[in-house]
Amino acid sequence: MNLEPRPPTPDDIPCCLPEGARPLMPLPALDDEEGPRLPASLPPVVDAHVHLFPDKLFEAIWRWFDRYGGPIRYKLTAEAVVKHQLDRGVAKLVALLYSHKPGMARELNTFMAGLAANEPRIIGLGTVYPGEPGAADIVREAFAMGLHGIKLHCHVQAFAPDDPKLHEVYAACADAGRPLIMHSGREPKSPAYPVDVYSICAAERVDRVLKAHPKLKLCVPHFGADEFEAYADLLERHDNLWLDTTMMGAAFFPLAVPRRLFDVRPERIIYGTDFPNLPYAWDREVKQLLGLKLREDRLAALLGQNALALYCPSTVDSSGYFAPL
Repeated sequence: MNLEPRPPTPDDIPCCLPEGARPLMPLPALDDEEGPRLPASLPPVVDAHVHLFPDKLFEAIWRWFDRYGGPIRYKLTAEAVVKHQLDRGVAKLVALLYSHKPGMARELNTFMAGLAANEPRIIGLGTVYPGEPGAADIVREAFAMGLHGIKLHCHVQAFAPDDPKLHEVYAACADAGRPLIMHSGREPKSPAYPVDVYSICAAERVDRVLKAHPKLKLCVPHFGADEFEAYADLLERHDNLWLDTTMMGAAFFPLAVPRRLFDVRPERIIYGTDFPNLPYAWDREVKQLLGLKLREDRLAALLGQNALALYCPSTVDSSGYFAPL
């Protein structure tokens, strides 16, 4: 597996910063124009990477971004986040959160389950802090609340994907047939994280997880930035891996995203935005993805169907079609 950076090619998704620049945080925000809603001509859109947190936790996250990660354009409460996206034509939201320390997960999972119970268009995921007491029980309790998967973040929670303390979490997800989305890519690197993320994040570590837990449905967001070619290789080899486009399809970071990531297994690529923690317009990513000129069936899969197949497989009927959104 080649993990060395390569020069960009004509098939790469463009970036808006100078070639050769490093994706160091913070980056300046873009004052790009936002649309009033998604085009009516699009197939049903599922934003598969939306963050929902309790108000005080959102405020703490924004303070961190203001200091270390750059300005956030949409400082909205959880309820306002949901309304913003749904009012603009997004059919469903895959809602994510993560715990920043042991002992937070149960309360956060209860919060997410409550939001999803009040709005059926929310596909809520839970979280757990790796290594905390009763981690597997917390995961099972989250599923019993009706949550559809688990979110982990190597950078924030300071763990390597192949750390043995994660095995009970992986096993609980695999046993339940529920997916796990894990920020395990090396970027964005920042000294503000509690660990050197390059020392714990590597595609080889994710490869070991996929081999050790072949029944685990694992989604790596941000195309595994910045090891794009390595994750494309993993996608070819593993039937239990998905990738989401979040922020990497928006032509914002100075990273050359290879077109191969969209083509190697198009049924495993999922659209997401990271809303509301964005430094640019809420619809920037979908506009950029439309520039790929995908076939109609592939566009429908990318923008919605692949996410439903992963997070809500019950929406697929016996003929392979999805129930109307």
